[in-house]
Amino acid sequence: MRLPVSFLLMLSLLVLSPPGYAADPVRARQGMVVSNDLIASRVGVEVLRQGGNAVDAAIAVGLALAVTYPAAGNVGGGGFMLIRLADGATTFIDFREKAPASATRDMYRTVRNPEAIRSDYQGQQMRMALSESIVGWRAPGVPGTVRGLEMASRNYGKLPWKQVVTPAVLLARDGFEVHFNLAESLKNSTRLLGRFPETKRVFLRDENFYQPGETFQQPDLAAVLQRVADQGSKGFYEGETARLIAKAMQENGGEITLEDLKNYHAVERKPLETTYNGHHIFTAPPPSSGGVGIVQMLGMLEGSGYQEGGFNAASTWHYVAEVMRRYYADRSEYLADPDFYAVPLERLLDKRYLAARRATIARDKASTSEEILPGKAAGYESMETTHYSVVDAAGNAVAVTYTLNGSYGSGVTVPGTGILLNNEMDDFATKPGEPNMFGLVQGEANKVEPGKRPLSSMTPTIVTKDGKLRMVVGSPGGGRIINAVFQAILNVVDFQMNAQDAVDAPRIHHQWQPDKLYVQEGVSPDTRVLLKAMGHDVTPSSYIGRLQAIVVREDGWLEGGSNSIPHGGAVGY
Repeated sequence: MRLPVSFLLMLSLLVLSPPGYAADPVRARQGMVVSNDLIASRVGVEVLRQGGNAVDAAIAVGLALAVTYPAAGNVGGGGFMLIRLADGATTFIDFREKAPASATRDMYRTVRNPEAIRSDYQGQQMRMALSESIVGWRAPGVPGTVRGLEMASRNYGKLPWKQVVTPAVLLARDGFEVHFNLAESLKNSTRLLGRFPETKRVFLRDENFYQPGETFQQPDLAAVLQRVADQGSKGFYEGETARLIAKAMQENGGEITLEDLKNYHAVERKPLETTYNGHHIFTAPPPSSGGVGIVQMLGMLEGSGYQEGGFNAASTWHYVAEVMRRYYADRSEYLADPDFYAVPLERLLDKRYLAARRATIARDKASTSEEILPGKAAGYESMETTHYSVVDAAGNAVAVTYTLNGSYGSGVTVPGTGILLNNEMDDFATKPGEPNMFGLVQGEANKVEPGKRPLSSMTPTIVTKDGKLRMVVGSPGGGRIINAVFQAILNVVDFQMNAQDAVDAPRIHHQWQPDKLYVQEGVSPDTRVLLKAMGHDVTPSSYIGRLQAIVVREDGWLEGGSNSIPHGGAVGY
């Protein structure tokens, strides 16, 4: 199916955020999309212009990102979609990957590939083993993205499925212009992508690297997307695409079978809800750990007066860090896939419990993580998870966070498909009780089991006030996603920032273990000295999330704020 008007010409006419520097938010009256890639954001707004609603646009954006943002956009991964309709109804679509039927608790106990590599993730230099849960054919969980997007279209979309898939087909078939950051990302990922012949051929052009300004065409992926457009999710989970995935798995020692693909299903869940400072928050339930964190941390802050010193005051950062520390201690013990583990949500979110946790916070002295245990009442995603936010003219809102897990996932591309597969199996507690490679401790609840979804930090969130839409927000960033989203909410609700200021403001991160307070540039030297005097181990960090937010002003104007300028950003009309 071809679009009735020259697609790329229409996209060029839309409102774009100024490139290259922090700026005022992009403002629009009718609709807005904020994502990590401007091409995908333009696709979403064009779908809104064609009469689609926010769900239709979100589907089109997700599939476009699979073409234009291969480090994290995907059809070979999974994620979460939070929807709030204009009439106030809400739902949460869980299309997180699942462990194959052959998965066992101890399948990754032995590191079969002990090669060590350097990682500067989150600004830290560290060494890690290339476990089979991280790289290669045994790392992927069963992908969920296509099933989840189809569920959203069937239950809440407005346009025909084929119409919202077609833009991605065209981008893959006809190609798009490679920008500088993409060219550098592909080239700098040679160590991973060059390990696998098909990945090397498709994404590295056999080391004849793509240069800025060249056209990147992906005919195999276009064929996969065309089958999805024509046949729905069956065009991915059954038939030719499924056969190619299962064949490659069998030939390379992977775990996913035809039956695993055919049996995958997305799930609708009830969003978590809470109130905070006159606002209503809707956020992600388990198997996300993020929504629990948002509710817990806001609950500990409620009525504390933490913000009286003002934004960027040492007293403010101290109190925020202390509530973070207490939530992450609980995260390590109590959270997992609710279909496999009885997550004690009622106890964890009880206001009396949160008040008791708040009472342990001293105003002028840091706790130590040794003394903060999981209350008597985790997996990671790398920075290459991605988030996008959508609002339409009717007031429908969608927040989507989805991922391949690590940058470019497992590194493997299924021959004949152009599909990069995730490395989501490493989000399970492959060794319960021990920290994963980014320091997050995970408990027995998140152990590997067949058909189980791994614990996630992805935290798509929607905020309302007096029944009206106020904010749509989310972020990539692994275990730091939760704190990035948490602080964006505080910036808007407590410090009255606009959308761009809310995402540009410096952030902090504490995750209980290791007992360090990570701070971004922008937290003043004097403030850092005061935090150290309180007992915090202050550690510089360049990366604490990459937020994509839409804020609705009282006069109805939409504001888009993005941490992804110049190649991502807000597009509105």
